[in-house]
Amino acid sequence: MPLLCETGGIEAYVPSIDNPWNTKKAAHLYRRMGFGASFSTLESALDLEPGELVDALMDEAISLPLTPEPEWAYWNYDDYTNFDEEFPAQQGILYKQFMLDMLSNGFREKMTLFWSNHFVTQLETYNCPSYMWQYYTLLQQNGLGNFKTFVSEIGLTPAMLRYLNGFENTAAEPNENYARELYELFTLGENNGYTQEDIVETARALSGYVGIEVFCGDINFLADQHDNEEKTIFGQTGNWGYQDVIDILFEQREDEVAEHICKKLYAFFVSHEIDQTIINELKITFIANDFELDPVLRQLFKSEHFFDEDIIGVQVKSPMDLAISFVNETEFSVNDDVLEGLAYLSSILGQVLFSPIDVAGWQGDHDWINASTLTGRWLTIEYYVFGIFDAFPEQLQALAITIAGESSDPTYVTQQIIDFFIPNGLQTVEAYIEATEVFKWEVPQNYFDQNLWSLSWDTVPAQMGVLLAHLSKIPEFQLH
Repeated sequence: MPLLCETGGIEAYVPSIDNPWNTKKAAHLYRRMGFGASFSTLESALDLEPGELVDALMDEAISLPLTPEPEWAYWNYDDYTNFDEEFPAQQGILYKQFMLDMLSNGFREKMTLFWSNHFVTQLETYNCPSYMWQYYTLLQQNGLGNFKTFVSEIGLTPAMLRYLNGFENTAAEPNENYARELYELFTLGENNGYTQEDIVETARALSGYVGIEVFCGDINFLADQHDNEEKTIFGQTGNWGYQDVIDILFEQREDEVAEHICKKLYAFFVSHEIDQTIINELKITFIANDFELDPVLRQLFKSEHFFDEDIIGVQVKSPMDLAISFVNETEFSVNDDVLEGLAYLSSILGQVLFSPIDVAGWQGDHDWINASTLTGRWLTIEYYVFGIFDAFPEQLQALAITIAGESSDPTYVTQQIIDFFIPNGLQTVEAYIEATEVFKWEVPQNYFDQNLWSLSWDTVPAQMGVLLAHLSKIPEFQLH
């Protein structure tokens, strides 16, 4: 892969004859800012200039209402009739809701997924559906807002207080877990601008959020459990409390915070090969706007750098990206069984919603791929495609016609389908020829030679099924 320092800069991408705004770039934007888009959506996208489309997607995400809360959103253990039975059912409801939100809400939920892998908690640690829902709602609510506010609020969610032991942090027995991760993972980066003594003193300042009377209940601040002695954090001494920590952190370490978060956003949305020149520009914007995320993201997604050819199709899809984007791009039917199946397959591929592998989260990109997960990725697509073939074969035929029109040329049809699903197409003529032969399936060659075959034939659903299964096994299909 070419060095990313050779790609475009942070200035806004302006289409030209040499660098046109086209379906490929629109698809790139939808895949990175969301979870793909249908063929018709991409065609409509070209009616807008790139910057206008970015603004439209951002504005839509910001204006979306929060997902309506279920009746159990604030339940504690005493509200249950049978917790052991109702907990798994509620967990399943939220898993499916998150997937439905990803299918429908694009960028807002892409940000929610990103933040769930930044401010990590694990459901199996706190085991409360209400905590999980409140955490999810906070991610939605703050994911495009002010980062300082986000940091302040996330640390007081019951899910985080339980996961990183804040609910055990008292003046008499301080617990350093959250203080350490607040700096190392959430704001500054490992060994960057803090000392062990800063962690110790910060833990003391964060003490007191230990008031819980019933399992899954509210966790309240108890003044008599808070350390009221002076603490020194980043060289500042005082009787600091929770919000003081946040204020001092952002006042004393604004550059480090901006660097860490801009790198995380860049790695997730652009490339794991960090371009420091771009990061430096994003940092300026982040700090100048008092840590508002909106202007940073608009600047990044509108940039010439983001739309550079060397950025397109270089990231490995996460399991959720693989599943959700395929559903969006095909517009195939979805029901509860499909969602449960895709959630299960995603879990065996290493991505369980609300349960990243550890506090550092999924590392992503090439870490998603190994011999077993690659096979699982193929099976994920096959499971879905042949389920559609059995239940709704006409949808496979409709997809072919939508992408390739009324063409009766199998070579053209195959190429159009490949170039829709694979960002940079296939790398060799031979690969296109092989895919075309797969698409021809069991249709005798003379029907193609004599121009008798068309996409209206009843063989087309099966032809599309085998082609999509074939494409899922091509390495480039795993990229976006």
